[in-house]
Amino acid sequence: MDKNPNLALTTAGIVFLVVALLHLSRLILKFEVAINGQHVRLMWNAVGFAVASGLSVWLFKSRV
Repeated sequence: MDKNPNLALTTAGIVFLVVALLHLSRLILKFEVAINGQHVRLMWNAVGFAVASGLSVWLFKSRV
């Protein structure tokens, strides 16, 4: 099996990009999310968007 680090970095970058887009969609559409009866504040989606998009950019830039 050929070990290609670019494939792993690209796959992880795409996964984090999808997660970031999901966070962004909740920020734009402002739909409510409840976990165990507790409402999740939009602030956590802003944090999640910043972290996931930062990781995605970092992974795409570190491809060789």
